[in-house]
Amino acid sequence: MAERLDTPKESRRTWVPRFQRDPDAVGRVAEAFARFMGTGRFLLYMTGFVIVWVTINAVGLFGLRWDPYPFILLNLFFSVQASYAAPLILLAQNRQDDRDRVSLEQDRQRSERNLADTEFLAREIAALRIGLSEVATRDFVRSELRNLLEELTDRDGGEDHERHEGRHAGQAGRELRDRREPVTRRAD
Repeated sequence: MAERLDTPKESRRTWVPRFQRDPDAVGRVAEAFARFMGTGRFLLYMTGFVIVWVTINAVGLFGLRWDPYPFILLNLFFSVQASYAAPLILLAQNRQDDRDRVSLEQDRQRSERNLADTEFLAREIAALRIGLSEVATRDFVRSELRNLLEELTDRDGGEDHERHEGRHAGQAGRELRDRREPVTRRAD
């Protein structure tokens, strides 16, 4: 009979505990091993081990000589160590390559975001510059008002006309001055 998907599965108790396999455990061990093999401490330990091994087997201290002169057992140990060390070091290098690849991808994405942000800000600054070039500044408004005032006062060259226009020009100048004052106050 098929199990139903809408009901939880019953937990089964067993006497033997189930071990959950960690896929990164071997990789972490390989990295630790490779890191240790690349140190001076490992070289000192290995040198000390070889000296003790050769001394005991060559001199026969305490009557022990389990590996005579060609030291075949010692060579076997080195072969086994090398056969395990090489794949473990390669595994550690592969894991480091994977981390480097992820890091480079994140750096590339970060660089793309920074470039996009920079381009956006450059476009915004350009739009602000274009917008500000069309805005009338305080100096521009003042110069336009002065030009209008000069036009009103310099329209006619005759004296009679100037007196007649002077009244109107003076009145227009006062009106322009009155209009100009709030602009200068706002700009200051």
